Amino acid sequence: MVGTPPQLERGTGVPAHVQIERWLLESISSGELAPGDRLPGERELAGRLGVSRMTLRQALATLERDGVLVRMPGRAGGAFVAEPRIECDLTGLTGFTEQLRRAHLRAEARILVAATVPAPAAVARALRVAPGSPVHEVARVRSARSARGRSPVALERSYFPDLPGLLDQDLTGSLYALLAGRYDLAPRTAVERLDPVIARPAEAAELGMTPGAPLMLIERTAYAAGGMPVEFARDLFRPDRVRISVRSGVTEPAGS
Repeated sequence: MVGTPPQLERGTGVPAHVQIERWLLESISSGELAPGDRLPGERELAGRLGVSRMTLRQALATLERDGVLVRMPGRAGGAFVAEPRIECDLTGLTGFTEQLRRAHLRAEARILVAATVPAPAAVARALRVAPGSPVHEVARVRSARSARGRSPVALERSYFPDLPGLLDQDLTGSLYALLAGRYDLAPRTAVERLDPVIARPAEAAELGMTPGAPLMLIERTAYAAGGMPVEFARDLFRPDRVRISVRSGVTEPAGS
């Protein structure tokens, strides 16, 4: 439950809605407000802050846009503290399991598809095989588990070369670790492309979202040492649960 609201300062040049945003952010970072906590109703909270509901709504809208709050309609709705977003760094080839471990979360996988299928054209191009050649398709819903429970964050669909016995292995853990340990095909480089898309009904159902909600698509071709393609993937991430980052730098020109 949110604590005692601050006394908003007037005439400081800092708008009231910005002061409210800062107060709520501090309440969350200090642990006074935890993910899932519901804020008081707009009428009550605006009255305690001594501001109009329009000013309060401006602050709440900004925090909702930034993924700090989730606002739900209806009698049981309101403004709730969102789960913190998971940082996924595309700079290296760290798999999803390791990314979540770094965020002190446990990665879980629910397998939707594990089958040998004829390679579609795009998959065949990426894996450098003839169209229709057998490839392994693995589709999984990836979830993050914390002390507060489990929430789906991504829908992964990967295609692999026709590696013997791949589908007989445990496919609920790190597939990159499986490629490295069993087949000596650890992914070393990758080409990844990002596109914003909207959730189709089947995807939304698996990820616990509303159809038409935004998703981030990452299309990836991963290569082992020597340039052999070992995975073509199309992963869908919930942008309210995952934040994508890439580190960059400046390469000094030769002779400088």
